[in-house]
Amino acid sequence: MTDYKILGIEREVYFKTTRSGGKGGQHVNKVETKVEAWWSVTQSTLFDDNEKERILQKLANKINKDGFLICTASDTRSQLENKLIALKKLQVLITHSLIIPKKRKASKPTKASVEKRLESKKKQSAKKINRSNNSDWK
Repeated sequence: MTDYKILGIEREVYFKTTRSGGKGGQHVNKVETKVEAWWSVTQSTLFDDNEKERILQKLANKINKDGFLICTASDTRSQLENKLIALKKLQVLITHSLIIPKKRKASKPTKASVEKRLESKKKQSAKKINRSNNSDWK
């Protein structure tokens, strides 16, 4: 996965603006500062089929039924800043979804740890035997 793909995603994203909720008085009621960044995963030309499949699997709960990945931002009172924030969120989501986790290699316990475990079991066994009144065990 290369960074130019993530940076090039800007060409495939389209933005929708709405009025933000919350405090702000008159300003909130007349200015559309909340931004939604919409990106179609299936229609993207930047990623190959394997990468698209990985994105669809990892971000399944964030993709709507039409195949759009949607990120919203209403952090600031500036529409431009919110666009940049939404785009950055989208890029981070895609970057993290394309990371392939390394497979875990099974490891064996060391010889010393096995001996230590067996030794402690022998000690515990001896302790239990010594506590019993039955002399047949000795």
